[in-house]
Amino acid sequence: MIRIDHVTFSYGEENESAGGVQDINLNIEDGQFIVLCGESGCGKTTITRLINGLIPHYYEGKMNGEVWVNGAKISEQPLYDTAKTVGSVFQNPRSQFFNVDTTSEITFGCENLGQPKQGIRERLEKTVRNFRLEKLMGRNIFHLSGGEKQKIACAGVSIMEPDVLVMDEPSSNLDASSILDLRATLAFWKSQGKTIIVSEHRLYYLRGLADCFIYITAGQVEKDYSAAEFEQLTERQRADMGLRTFILEDLLPPETSPQTGKQMELHNFCFAYKNEPETLHISKDKIPANRIVGIIGNNGAGKSTFSRCFCGLEKRCGEVIWNGRTYRPKDRLNTCYMVMQEVNHQLFTETVLDEVRISMEDENQEWAEEILSSLDLGDIKDRHPMSLSGGQKQRVAIASAIASKRSILFFDEPTSGLDYKHMKEVANVLRQVRNTGITVYVITHDLELILECCTDIVHFENGSILDQFQMDASGLEKIWSFFLRGCL
Repeated sequence: MIRIDHVTFSYGEENESAGGVQDINLNIEDGQFIVLCGESGCGKTTITRLINGLIPHYYEGKMNGEVWVNGAKISEQPLYDTAKTVGSVFQNPRSQFFNVDTTSEITFGCENLGQPKQGIRERLEKTVRNFRLEKLMGRNIFHLSGGEKQKIACAGVSIMEPDVLVMDEPSSNLDASSILDLRATLAFWKSQGKTIIVSEHRLYYLRGLADCFIYITAGQVEKDYSAAEFEQLTERQRADMGLRTFILEDLLPPETSPQTGKQMELHNFCFAYKNEPETLHISKDKIPANRIVGIIGNNGAGKSTFSRCFCGLEKRCGEVIWNGRTYRPKDRLNTCYMVMQEVNHQLFTETVLDEVRISMEDENQEWAEEILSSLDLGDIKDRHPMSLSGGQKQRVAIASAIASKRSILFFDEPTSGLDYKHMKEVANVLRQVRNTGITVYVITHDLELILECCTDIVHFENGSILDQFQMDASGLEKIWSFFLRGCL
């Protein structure tokens, strides 16, 4: 049993107002499946850190109250002892990897606890069988897709056989197929009688699994719903609470009108990373321009590689013909701006406001502040970018892209980890950008974002363009088919 008894926690220094909790009381029975939901910064992640011991042993701050797991007081127990009982899978699985190859990574936890060799081998065989990982054994972790990394992280936790599993935003970087695999993993753990706590914005894949939905606002538990009570809420009620769609069938398609616009010609977009087989092979094709184009496809389909090549980050890949002009990679560097999925790689300055101003050709503080306000970042303009939550960092990078005034903007998973409100804000900003004549390409696994703002879709599979279509009635059928296969 997990008991959180009158816990108040605030992070130190400039993080003090971000994501803390106030007088939290929770009792989680053995074998329960709990979902923590609420808007970004409400305190969901903090609760997971209280349970797995990262607070107070890793994250510093002011704490009152106590947390017990299976009768042990977490604040007085070393982290390595808590890890025997509580297994954690973080939002970005890479942040918890210690090895280069998958087999060593899965067994690392058991080895770290000093378990006997034969026992580890037996556990590995059972884990590989349970998670169907035969094809992933002995692989380089850095060559795996996002969904494959997630499977390895889950296996590395499961092999230690903890009683409690804690997951923070586990679906944020996964495609539709990988989310189904994640659901299967959670169902397997539930069948074993594990206690499961998941902090999430995406809720639809947890339907039918979760026993309870705990809705958190401003660091406090506002409502504790049973699964039946939560299902009885309307989508409008959940949206008013700042929550994402729970029943995908209830998503309303957008009102669309036929789109017109130019196309860009692609020539010789073929690329292979060093010592790897070719991951992108487009000899000749066309894609829409002057619109908001959603780029979809399963993890590993070549979407991110295509974006890097298109933006000129890979120097020997392809030509783009647009408006009668040929753009080689060097030319495209000055025409395109890309917001990467891992936004930490492109945050450089000391404040959020400076991050936006550094992207401007001619510095304009008034306009920079307008952009930040449109993305609900005005109140944190003086904060250091690296002190922000993942969703806030994502929006800062989007603000920088808009400020650059480039004619082509690429966004790689711009709504990763965003709640309903901020997803809607990003969609609205993308529409505004497109209305100024800028071409917007959005790599996304987010059906809600696509329905909010995309005018066209380009579907990648196996390094090639499989299909492309407008978001008319026929296109909607294709989108529903891609995202809902086996999801309902």
